[in-house]
Amino acid sequence: MRILVTGGAGFIGSHFTRCLLDGRYLGFEGSAVTVLDKLTYASDRRSLPATHPRLTFVRGDVADVSLLREVVPGHDVVVHFAAESHVDRSIDDPAPFFESNVMGSHRLMAECVRSGVSRVVHVSTDEVYGSITEGSWDERCPMEPNSPYAASKAASDCVVRSYWRTYDLDVSITRCANNYGPYQHVEKVIPRFVTNLLTGRDITLHGDGSAVREWLHVDDHCRAIALVLAKGRAGEVYNIGGDVELTNRALAERILLLAGADWDRVRQVADRKVQDQRYSLDYRKISEELNYEPRIRFADGLAEVFQWYREHRDWWAPTCPEPRPAGTGRGHAVPELSVGWELPVHVG
Repeated sequence: MRILVTGGAGFIGSHFTRCLLDGRYLGFEGSAVTVLDKLTYASDRRSLPATHPRLTFVRGDVADVSLLREVVPGHDVVVHFAAESHVDRSIDDPAPFFESNVMGSHRLMAECVRSGVSRVVHVSTDEVYGSITEGSWDERCPMEPNSPYAASKAASDCVVRSYWRTYDLDVSITRCANNYGPYQHVEKVIPRFVTNLLTGRDITLHGDGSAVREWLHVDDHCRAIALVLAKGRAGEVYNIGGDVELTNRALAERILLLAGADWDRVRQVADRKVQDQRYSLDYRKISEELNYEPRIRFADGLAEVFQWYREHRDWWAPTCPEPRPAGTGRGHAVPELSVGWELPVHVG
């Protein structure tokens, strides 16, 4: 079997690709894998086993029609991760999000139809639902996106569904909770908090820290995607939840504890322009239909992730454009390879 993974050098896509190549997903063992990735700031070829004999890497844009016509034919299935995914960046400049997430998905689906691809999974997000005060979203809930990023993903979901309904493309959509795990870019909240603490910097908390997010380890997420790829129904949406809901303040407290640090390392800043108060997914559908349950306890997964960033400074430190001078910030010494710039933190 030949599998095309778009966005396969990103955080989630690279984990899925590594698991595919390791033969961890039933029915896909021994598959040849092609990764198509633009290699933006948020993706990294070092996240992939470069010399693996069953891996082919193509650098390019999922919205490039001519490239898609070269790459897609001959593949049996496509797993579509490629997307711009940072809320604050989407607020600053929405255009790249609609070009990549909406037009890229349209052009990819069109080429899948033209090339006779037999199966597609489109990876989406819980953010398309908006914000929920009580209870949890199931797949029948309306999409009410509140940021340009979320709107671009909701639009891409509609585009993908239309290709099932109009062109009989065998495609399923997954919507996941906030992911965490190794190889995640440091603009995201967990690696941002961890790497700041490891390099002597304070961490920033938006508003009062009361916003609630549901957390899912990337390994559980990718395992669920593989189940949907193997047995999911065409035209269906599958929520992938993690069962762990935390306020951003509680998340910060857990990471401070792992670092042996106190609350005086937290700097509270103004809330973002668009801040959904709470996300929560009802994932009974995938549980009942495909026998999915998350396996990694959040406490265990978070501790392992903290240790991974401690031990793999060589992976994340080079993303720092300018090391910050030692001794800055509340009297904490900053090592030479510090994260020396202020990116907005994305917590979903």
